[in-house]
Amino acid sequence: MNQLPEKTNSVWHNEVKSFGYALAGLWAVRHERHLQIHIAVAVAVIVAGSVVKLSGAEWCLVVFAIGLVITAEIFNSALEKLTDLASPQYHPLAGKVKDIAAGAVLVAAVTAASIGFIIFLPKLIVLAKW
Repeated sequence: MNQLPEKTNSVWHNEVKSFGYALAGLWAVRHERHLQIHIAVAVAVIVAGSVVKLSGAEWCLVVFAIGLVITAEIFNSALEKLTDLASPQYHPLAGKVKDIAAGAVLVAAVTAASIGFIIFLPKLIVLAKW
């Protein structure tokens, strides 16, 4: 009988472990206040998208924008924790790193809001005239 090499089994085992670590990372950031705000806004946008009946292409853009902001916020949280570990006392460079990461979240949020306005504003104008 041909058996799969042991290495193949360990590859799958390692992939499952890696997925578990990723889920643990998401679990670790669940209490981050800004992430909770972004998720609440995402839920509101999804509800609004359902109400105005977004097209498939519009949903793709909205889902991408939501993912962009949430991903940026998770990276920001990770960089903040790493910075706190590397520099427990205040250091100007550590503060700069945190500011830059927060700036990336701001860019992602403004991009998502812009996508939202482009998609939702015409639909809201039509609803207002109705």
